[in-house]
Amino acid sequence: MPKSNVYTRTGDSGTTSLVGGSRVAKNNARLEAYGTIDEANSWLGLIDASEAIPEAAHATLRRAMNLMFDIGSALATEPTSAWQPAPFPEAQTAQLEADIDALDATLPRHNRFILPSGHPDAARANIARTVVRRAERHIVTLAETEHVDPQICRYINRLSDYLFILSRAINFFNGRDEIFWEKTC
Repeated sequence: MPKSNVYTRTGDSGTTSLVGGSRVAKNNARLEAYGTIDEANSWLGLIDASEAIPEAAHATLRRAMNLMFDIGSALATEPTSAWQPAPFPEAQTAQLEADIDALDATLPRHNRFILPSGHPDAARANIARTVVRRAERHIVTLAETEHVDPQICRYINRLSDYLFILSRAINFFNGRDEIFWEKTC
């Protein structure tokens, strides 16, 4: 029986290859950054699979999922690689901001902290938001020692904002109350 192309066995010793071919430890800052992007992307896919999200959110999430692959590729590319990613398009952040503004305009206004609850998919959007925030922290850590396109940081920051607004929209459009934080101490 022929060997599968799914596994290579080259990572069995705790290292992996970057885009340019360098081998690094699997806990390298680059891997932490693009691995968390991959994790966040999986959460975006779960939310996109929901029928409870506003229709326009599907296009935003699918665009974001594609961009997350671009971001992961850029983060996985060392500066010495012969192949270098194209600069991250600033227009994608502007589009995401427009999507946030459009969705936010449909929601009731308040100035209270919201618990990550309500509809199960609103809670999932909040999990995705926190994973995106973790990815952002890993990207910032990587950027302390390596060049990271600043547009990537901006986009990831905005994506977490979008997921917050999306969680609110899921609750609102599905008739679920937002549950507000009540200070207990």
